[in-house]
Parts: sequence; structure tokens; C-alpha cells
Amino acid sequence: MLAMDKNGNISGACTTSGWAYKLHGRVGDSPIIGAGLFVDNEVGGACATGLGEAVIRIAGSHTVVELMRHGKSPNEACRLAAERIIKKHKNIKGVQVGFIAINTKGEVGGYSVYKGFNYAYKDNQTEKMIDAKYNLEW
Repeated sequence: MLAMDKNGNISGACTTSGWAYKLHGRVGDSPIIGAGLFVDNEVGGACATGLGEAVIRIAGSHTVVELMRHGKSPNEACRLAAERIIKKHKNIKGVQVGFIAINTKGEVGGYSVYKGFNYAYKDNQTEKMIDAKYNLEW
């Protein structure tokens, strides 16, 4: 979840749903700063969901925020992070990751490796589900 208050302050939160049959002691991306969540009020914030190991490998949420720092829109930054995950894997089959992001202007975006990722958007006038763009079909 990412939110912006009336003063333009951005905050975020993420949690893990857990992974069935995971190895004992596995740590996913949610508790790792910069992987599952990263917020910088100078730029914006980003959250990730999906296979945590893939997100950790590219410091996913931090990557999205840094791409926005360099002028990319939230949607473009999420797309580039998803493409980086694809590039890092020899076999991407079944490795789903999705990102959402918000910048300091209140612009939002989302993108995923595979079709099927969506996110909720709400402001004072609008409440909707958005089907994120993606790179691959299942």
C-alpha cells in the first residue's frame, strides 16, 4: 500500500502472504528495506509483490524510486523494474512480480512480469481497480 496525505507526505506498508512449503528460515522481500517497500519523500514510493527472491535480487522498490528520481513516470519505472527481473532470470516461467508506485505529484503506476496483476486506486473523486500492464502471458 502507498498513500499520500493532504500535505504531500508519502507513506507505504507491505506485508507477506507467506509462501507455502518455503524453506525454514527464509526471509522474503517484505522486511528488507528497498526490496518490498521503499519511500523517499523527495521522489515517491514503491511496493512490490510476488516472488520475493526476484524482488530482492534487484532491490526492486528502491530501483523503482531511483528510476523516478531520474525522471521516469511511476508506470515507466515499474515497467523497467519488471524488465530488469526478466533479464536477470534464465528461466522466468512462473516468476511473477508486480510493482506499484506513486510520485510526489500524486501520479501512480503499476506493472508486472505476467498478466493478472491489478491494484486499487482511490482519491477524493475516484475509486477503481486498475489492471496493470505486463510483459508476458502465462
